[in-house]
Amino acid sequence: MKSAQPSIVVIGSGVAGMATALSAAPANVCLICPTHDGSGSASALAQGGVAAAVGADDSAAAHARDTLEAGAWHNAAAAVGWLTGAARPAVAWLEQHGVRFDRDGEGNLQLGREGGHACNRIVHAGGDATGAALVRALQECCHGAAHVQWRGSREAVALLLRDGHVVGVRTRDADGRDESLEAAAVVLATGGIGALYAHTSNPAGAGGSGLSLALAAGAELRDLEFVQFHPTALASGGQHLPLLTEALRGAGARLIDAEDRPLMAGLHPLGDLAPRDVVARRVWQVQHAGGAAWLDARAITGDWNRRFPTVLAACHAHGLDPRQTPLPITPVAHFHMGGVATDLDGRTSVPGLFAVGEVACNGVHGANRLASNSLLEAVACGRRLGRMLAGAGTTPGSARGTHRWAERGPALATDALPSLRELLWRVAGPVREMSELHAAWHRCNDAAAAGWQMRVATALLRAACRRRQSLGAHYLQGAPA
Repeated sequence: MKSAQPSIVVIGSGVAGMATALSAAPANVCLICPTHDGSGSASALAQGGVAAAVGADDSAAAHARDTLEAGAWHNAAAAVGWLTGAARPAVAWLEQHGVRFDRDGEGNLQLGREGGHACNRIVHAGGDATGAALVRALQECCHGAAHVQWRGSREAVALLLRDGHVVGVRTRDADGRDESLEAAAVVLATGGIGALYAHTSNPAGAGGSGLSLALAAGAELRDLEFVQFHPTALASGGQHLPLLTEALRGAGARLIDAEDRPLMAGLHPLGDLAPRDVVARRVWQVQHAGGAAWLDARAITGDWNRRFPTVLAACHAHGLDPRQTPLPITPVAHFHMGGVATDLDGRTSVPGLFAVGEVACNGVHGANRLASNSLLEAVACGRRLGRMLAGAGTTPGSARGTHRWAERGPALATDALPSLRELLWRVAGPVREMSELHAAWHRCNDAAAAGWQMRVATALLRAACRRRQSLGAHYLQGAPA
């Protein structure tokens, strides 16, 4: 029987949260999930694979160089070296936990290529449905693990602190009922902030809830200004747009304008496979000049149902066939390089509080994440954090001492969210202008009491205003690099 008294609470049930929970055995773990069945995480939507130097012509050092270059050399070099070295063991761990990666007829891993990578080093499971494959396998493991309690349909709304240490969490279910849990460690694994933008590839739940809890607890944040925009979402209208995986360009798809001219000609040595910030800015600029951008995937051969089933289904749902016609594209908010400041063990500045995955920032991604390093980070850092917590002693803290609840607070009114999303999209998108950032910062700061999403936006805009030079995904119009 699973214990009713957790020693570790993990908030979030994506790949990072589940890897942490599984690796923390035999410590008792309570996994808090906002949905009943674990659906709705960004992990499940990930079309890219896991970046890993497993090819004969590749190395962890080469993977590290590509990561540093994509990150505009703003990365923590030691963290990058550790992560790329941990990639091969991460793939093996996933296979041990039921993930079946795509292999060729001789049994070798099939390796794809994406933007910023100098060679083929992306492993996939089910083609462009890799994220979903990882989530399914790890969920099955979590549900079968005696040390993991799965608490679905709950969200974390407050952290309990005693004498400056996080020692518990308050959760709330869909009916508004609260439950308090004490623990020796609380882990934020809540994902990113894409849902705060008017156009995103992220699910609706990726609104920065983990950042809001960290802010309330007084945790240090880092690099919030660095938001990655994926350059190729299907321009189908609405907020949450279907992604057109970068692996399409790795397989031969081209970026073109309305006149069938190469969109990236002369702009970067890697052309269509330039880092995401470069491509996203180009598409943004074409759109804002009154033009349109397209992804022409007609040259791709092979079985689309096997290689790109997610893309094919999304296109068919909108009456399009990527095998027959170019696809209209737009940039979308995709990944947050910034987050709660942590070391490689996931420690934040607040004792007892840890963070892992997209909500965390340990410096590995720098100013712009290299494609397919996110699932790698989720697995590798989740495993490292879980093992550390399992061996660090997991007895809940003493009931003595001064305590307080760090409350996330009420959410922003539903009718106020669209204007906030449009504001961030306009002023904190792929191309930014300092005077607009300052005006938006003051506007959000004045309204910070309106809801926790507004406070997260204020923190992001404050960070963007403080960085007065262009760097990676933080591109300031007219500013020096």
